[in-house]
Amino acid sequence: MNQLETDRAANFVEARRCPRYKLEVEVKVHSHSCGILVGRMVDISESGMAVMLMTEVPLGEVVELEATLPLGRLEIEALVRQRNAFRYGLKFVEHGFPRELIASTCRQLAAESSNPIR
Repeated sequence: MNQLETDRAANFVEARRCPRYKLEVEVKVHSHSCGILVGRMVDISESGMAVMLMTEVPLGEVVELEATLPLGRLEIEALVRQRNAFRYGLKFVEHGFPRELIASTCRQLAAESSNPIR
């Protein structure tokens, strides 16, 4: 990576609103176009999560997610924002209790590890 690419990558990380934390749990993705998919969450933040899926889900689709977090069962809607190979970036679009559960989980993960994912 040249210096310009390194600087851009650093600026992108600094631009994140919420730090991401490593969390590997099974996630069910209910997609209108693909049905029910089982994947693996790889990280989470208060605004979204990254999941690994073996089936292609269209960008821009709103999906329903189910996962068991350390503090409880999560069911939430999310927008498929980006894709890189099998890794999908999902942005939470639902508010209320699910977001409170996510925020509490992120606080717990932050307390357990002083190094969020960059």
